[in-house]
Amino acid sequence: MARNIVIVGAQWGDEGKGKIVDILTENADVVVRFQGGNNAGHTVIVGEEKYIFHLLPSGVLHPGKTCVIGAGVVLDPEVLVKEIELLKEKGIFRPEDLLISKDAHLIMPYHKKLDIAREKLRGAARIGTTGRGIGPAYEDKVARCGIKCGDLLDAGAFRRKIEANLVEKNHLIKTILGEDGFDAGQVHETYMAYAGAMAPFISDTSRFLWSAVSRGRKILFEGAQGTLLDIDHGTYPYVTSSSTVAGGAATGSGIGPSRIDKVIGITKAYCTRVGEGPFPTELSGAEADWLREQGGEYGATTGRPRRCGWFDAVALRYAARVNGLDGLVITKLDVLDKLEKIKVCTGYRYNGKLIDDFPTEGSVLSGCEPVYEEIEGWGAPTQGITSFEKLPSKARDYVRRLEELSDVKAVIVSVGANRKDAIVISDLFE
Repeated sequence: MARNIVIVGAQWGDEGKGKIVDILTENADVVVRFQGGNNAGHTVIVGEEKYIFHLLPSGVLHPGKTCVIGAGVVLDPEVLVKEIELLKEKGIFRPEDLLISKDAHLIMPYHKKLDIAREKLRGAARIGTTGRGIGPAYEDKVARCGIKCGDLLDAGAFRRKIEANLVEKNHLIKTILGEDGFDAGQVHETYMAYAGAMAPFISDTSRFLWSAVSRGRKILFEGAQGTLLDIDHGTYPYVTSSSTVAGGAATGSGIGPSRIDKVIGITKAYCTRVGEGPFPTELSGAEADWLREQGGEYGATTGRPRRCGWFDAVALRYAARVNGLDGLVITKLDVLDKLEKIKVCTGYRYNGKLIDDFPTEGSVLSGCEPVYEEIEGWGAPTQGITSFEKLPSKARDYVRRLEELSDVKAVIVSVGANRKDAIVISDLFE
């Protein structure tokens, strides 16, 4: 029996991981967010209610399930406290269900200012960050001058760390970027207010997860962003600043990789990307606009319109390889319901040669021309269908073709935005 399952995005993010985690949480005991920050947005629709989470694990809507923010996350306390307050207002937040790793790093005000100012300086060469301070927070983590959630519990030590960091940060902000610096006392006072709200949740989550694994509890590890935005394996430099692949679940949570039983990749039935960077199957004009409107392709965090394109099987094969995917969840199949013909990229043509593997070098990928296979559409609604066998035959054929191209079996097919609009083909915890 699979007890510990990692959920990762198999594209450039925005694949619908939040909804799938929400569905699977019903049969899980613990949900862990293991990387990223509030540059991610997970949308869950329950009935008429729409929830967007940036830091809280998507499983928080299920009472009695422990939600863990792991050490691999960089956390903006202002955003977290607002999310908690919002759920409290709706009467669905239980304090005993949330744990925050004492080793998760904090996003500080200077991180956000540096993020925005750098993007301005880059001009046309900008990366397309969300300006939330994610990258600079991870930089400080690696530079060994980051400030952790656990530091909030010692006001004196926290103040000293702020003062030490602002010597360098204020110099950089004022002299290089031409922006106003920060007052240590004001930053300290603001964050001590957050400390009061967060202190009850801060703990040794690695030890908690070790105990949960030992007791045979079912754990979901929830990733943010997607494989192709991974800091090591993505389309560098147009990537995020953390490890979005399945291996990051172990380091970002504090459990051994041998304790992970299964890895599931989430992919849309087509492709999208937010921000800058190469995107081989990207559409433009009326086709792109139609797909964007049909799929509601606007960022949950930023509201930015997503770039849209046909399904890229080359990218999915790569994601399957670097994550070791055991199963595939295909989302937004219903978005394609009205199309007569659907294209799937099965390979690339680069400098006149056919290639079937995904190049992470931006200079190569940007020069790749997609090689398409055209598939007949099904021309019938799929939303509301609850079993795979009842899907239109050509919709089933499309799913099977994606399985063949990726060599990974589909375990869930999503045919709508709501929690109930999901066809479960196989029980992931079996």
